[in-house]
Amino acid sequence: MKAFAFAAVLALSPLSAAQAASDLPVSTPAAEGLSAAKLDAMSVAIKAGQFQQITSVLIARHGKLVFETYYDADKPDGGPEARRNTRSTTKTVTAMLAGAAIARGALPSVQAPIRAYLKDRPPAANPDPRKDKVTVEDLLTMSSIAECDDDNQFSRGNEERMYLIEDWVGFYLDLPVRGFPEWSPKPEASPYGRSFSYCTAGVVTLGAVVQNAVRKPLPAFADEVLFKPLGIEAPHWQMSPKGLAMGGGGLGLRSRDLLKLGQLYANGGQWNGKPVLPAGFVKASVAPHAHARENTDYGYLIWLQTFQGPDGAGHKAWVMSGTGGQKVTVVPDLDLVAVITTTNFGVRQPHAISEKLIAEHILAAVEK
Repeated sequence: MKAFAFAAVLALSPLSAAQAASDLPVSTPAAEGLSAAKLDAMSVAIKAGQFQQITSVLIARHGKLVFETYYDADKPDGGPEARRNTRSTTKTVTAMLAGAAIARGALPSVQAPIRAYLKDRPPAANPDPRKDKVTVEDLLTMSSIAECDDDNQFSRGNEERMYLIEDWVGFYLDLPVRGFPEWSPKPEASPYGRSFSYCTAGVVTLGAVVQNAVRKPLPAFADEVLFKPLGIEAPHWQMSPKGLAMGGGGLGLRSRDLLKLGQLYANGGQWNGKPVLPAGFVKASVAPHAHARENTDYGYLIWLQTFQGPDGAGHKAWVMSGTGGQKVTVVPDLDLVAVITTTNFGVRQPHAISEKLIAEHILAAVEK
């Protein structure tokens, strides 16, 4: 009983203070079928350093905020109002903005060629007619024809090379066509007909495409169609040297803001009963479009994974993911959304650390 009471205090004390700032309804773990004692044990493990440097964990169940704890609340730049450097979880936000642009008719569909929205640019290096056919969907699924691979230090399109020059969109457009040696399957021989290659420069370019299509700066469009409807305030965008908002990473949001974005997808694009994103776009976003790695597919700038529950059952999840193990995880069959923020940037296998926390503690806390 003592453990249960301690967990309830951990979960609910921050909520009562910040409740007015959130339009997510609030409940208790027990009322939504979660074990407060197991969440208590999770906090004890986090504070003991078993998951290195976790800074916050938030959980919503059945659309209600049931757990919110900040493990850096004693630091000047921590706590509920801290704008977390979301790293590549930003990419899913850019996908959402592409969906919003399509809903407003600024983009005709995901099949729109991106060159139509990048007309006022100098001729690209390595010209090839196949590059002119790259579509919005190619960038949403990390499967364009450009030779761009952030996981390969030798790739011409590796994002670290992009940061060395001024024009990040030009960096992507200048890339050569990628090659497919015999040991590397071509798109037509790959699952879903696409060859996955993680490419931040392509997402930066997608941000420019959306911005040009809607004819307003990306942050202004994001405020109008996404952030204000969700009550997300004062987001901090990182900017390129040429003044383009960085759609590929680094967006500063509160942990609660991240939970809202995850809940928006869990709600099929609706917020407080009103459509924010088209249901059809959300459905397409979380459908597999490319095979990313073993046991993991990729949707529209979102990872599609399966987590094993304590009973051995697999639970499919949609995951916004960023360097250091930043996670916004939607588990539709459990009607659960979880946020994990960290400062595990220099830690070995930070994503595995956060995924262990999800599987062994958050999912393990689900009782009914």
